[in-house]
Amino acid sequence: MKPFYVYILRCGDGSYYTGHTDNLEGRMQQYLHADTGYVRERGPFELVWQGKFETRAGALEFERRVKGWSRAKKEALMTGESERVQELAALQQ
Repeated sequence: MKPFYVYILRCGDGSYYTGHTDNLEGRMQQYLHADTGYVRERGPFELVWQGKFETRAGALEFERRVKGWSRAKKEALMTGESERVQELAALQQ
């Protein structure tokens, strides 16, 4: 079964973009060659985090959660600081 990915891009303006796909390399190529869109308008971009999921539903659910996170919480995820992610989650409740 083909995996699905959730990814975070750091754009040239310092913002983060979160998305999901079943073809990570293909999706990055789409961003490189896009004429418009969030990533294109704020390029260049860098892939700074990716996570693998067994189902599209699981990837989409996680993408939606991450999009609601603070910048600090996203950065903790990117650097692998799972305890910090949990601390920041507790503060948001």
